[in-house]
Amino acid sequence: MGQTFGQLIRQARKDKGYSQRELAKLVELDFTYLSKLENDRADYPPKEYVIQQLAHYLDLNKEELIFLAGRIPQRDEDFIKQNYKTMPALFRRMQENPEFAQRIFREATQIETEETQS
Repeated sequence: MGQTFGQLIRQARKDKGYSQRELAKLVELDFTYLSKLENDRADYPPKEYVIQQLAHYLDLNKEELIFLAGRIPQRDEDFIKQNYKTMPALFRRMQENPEFAQRIFREATQIETEETQS
């Protein structure tokens, strides 16, 4: 099973040799909030900017951190807001037909790979 958001940033922070106070200062957070994040006890997920900063200083994948934090990237959030009425039908179809879901995931991954190679 994968790590939680908190476990991942704690391990990365330790691997980089930062104390909680040092990393919190770099990311411009209160160290007590960073502690809550690391223990998966924060009352709310960090803002996307904070996640970007954590990814930068800890050499982590920003997209993975955003997902693990329970956030939706801003660009995706805008798309969802524009298409929210059709989303339930898409999710229902994907749940009812796993092969359709796998095809969607394969195609999305292929397109993303092609875009990053360009």
